[in-house]
Amino acid sequence: TWSWLKMSFTGALEVLIEMKNQDVKFTKDTYVLAFAICYKLNSPESFKICTTLREEALLKGEILSRRASCFAVALALNQNELAKAVSIFSQIMNPESIACTNLNVIIHIQSNALENLIETLTNAAEGNLSKFVKRHMFSEEVLAKVREKVKDVPALVAKFDEIYGKLHVSGQVTNYSLDAVLCYTPRDKKSHTLLLNKRMVSRRTFRPLNQSLLAE
Repeated sequence: TWSWLKMSFTGALEVLIEMKNQDVKFTKDTYVLAFAICYKLNSPESFKICTTLREEALLKGEILSRRASCFAVALALNQNELAKAVSIFSQIMNPESIACTNLNVIIHIQSNALENLIETLTNAAEGNLSKFVKRHMFSEEVLAKVREKVKDVPALVAKFDEIYGKLHVSGQVTNYSLDAVLCYTPRDKKSHTLLLNKRMVSRRTFRPLNQSLLAE
């Protein structure tokens, strides 16, 4: 249930704050975790904590990952802090991820920049058709928000319906919600490979297993 999850998130955030108070250095992953927890709590207080942590990190010259920034943007949008969301988003170095794509749509919706939004969606649907070019993916949930926003503007809703169809045909629509996209953790192939490589070494002789077996 949410009450249990909220208690868990709150407890985890308290631990992270205590770490910060003890001057424990945060890694990039620690910031991702902290911002994700703040995003999940989605309260004025968690927004304030997220903002403070982010500003302190930037003052120290630390580089925040795109993923951490996405959680900060999403939280700002959920708290109706549009200017803050736009500011954070503008500082993301490479906003080409599926999370960034959909957050950008939400920013346009909240900014009432509907014509620019339709243009952005059009470019995504009618852009380079090469299979070698990574295409933007849109959440069905986010596109539903677009349609709700443009439904009272006949010219825009007709254009949106046309674009929506093209996006579906080209496989650029996912059923994952924005929350699921933000929280998705890809499997780390590199760490998996390293683990396999480590297991190929004999613990007793510290030689490759094939050499150890031959020696025995």
